[in-house]
Amino acid sequence: MTRVETRTVLAEHTTLRLGGPAREFVVAETTSELVSAVRAAGGEVLLLGGGSNLVVADEGFAGTVIKVATRGWRIDGSEVCVAAGQNWDEFVAGMVDAGFGGLECLSGIPGSVGATPIQNVGAYGCEVADLLTSIECFDRAAGEVRTMTADELGFAYRTSVLKGSDDRIVLNVRFALHEDGLSAPIRYAELARKLGVEPGERVPAAVAREAVLELRRGKGMVLDPRDHDTWSAGSFFTNPIVTPETVDRMPADAPRYPANGGVKLSAAWLIQHAGFPKGYSGPGGRVSLSAKHTLALTNRGSATTADLLALAREIRDGVHARFGVSLVPEPLLINCAL
Repeated sequence: MTRVETRTVLAEHTTLRLGGPAREFVVAETTSELVSAVRAAGGEVLLLGGGSNLVVADEGFAGTVIKVATRGWRIDGSEVCVAAGQNWDEFVAGMVDAGFGGLECLSGIPGSVGATPIQNVGAYGCEVADLLTSIECFDRAAGEVRTMTADELGFAYRTSVLKGSDDRIVLNVRFALHEDGLSAPIRYAELARKLGVEPGERVPAAVAREAVLELRRGKGMVLDPRDHDTWSAGSFFTNPIVTPETVDRMPADAPRYPANGGVKLSAAWLIQHAGFPKGYSGPGGRVSLSAKHTLALTNRGSATTADLLALAREIRDGVHARFGVSLVPEPLLINCAL
């Protein structure tokens, strides 16, 4: 049954543990409840899954927040249809345990399934776009539930046609997986070294999953309430894609990778070499870069969103001043801006 609450503090629902109150907070536990809640909300709506990719203003959100609490999945041959509110890593673990491969490199990522196609979540050489076949969504303008194929979603690096809009609400996501229990080809050099294989090889999905989880834990990228290095939104900035001319101006040791539309640089390298090492602190020490990874901005326990944004601006401006490269935030900024 749909639950409606008032003055719910959003810091209690985000992995950064930041954010002010919502005017109205609705919990939808079934797909029909989710559609009904969106229909009833009218104006500004914020869909909340695991809260792992949100930076919410200290003033909160003046509209309706809908907590997507749908769960579960259905296996149909090599395809699986999973509810938008399902915890992502529980789903990945379930697929590996069931003997399916393909998703293992996305292990340990916090949040819910419905958020993954919105920004084409990716890690360790794998993206959601590699395996997603379609979504079921509620089209607010048309007032109807419809299916969108992967081709219609306009996937690109950390984005899709769904990002930055609440016109289409993800209800269910369908993936095509490998039935042989083997991983996707290992593309990421760091992961290949960890596994002791050559890039392009495949390994048992469970083995790849454990290696990914170990790498992520070492970077503070697996949620742990006792570890403030994990009180973050994951990677705060996307790796910038720049022109070859910009790359020519970079130091020779700056990592660079081929990418659609240009050359991808490492945001973590840029941040560190612009003078912001791991553990670099912001206002009053209430926020800092993770002590384990320079891409994560963390709440040390008593921060405000304003503190976090001040540190993000300092880093963004410092990287631009040093290298002439503009960093773009990866999480959604709700009622706030850099």
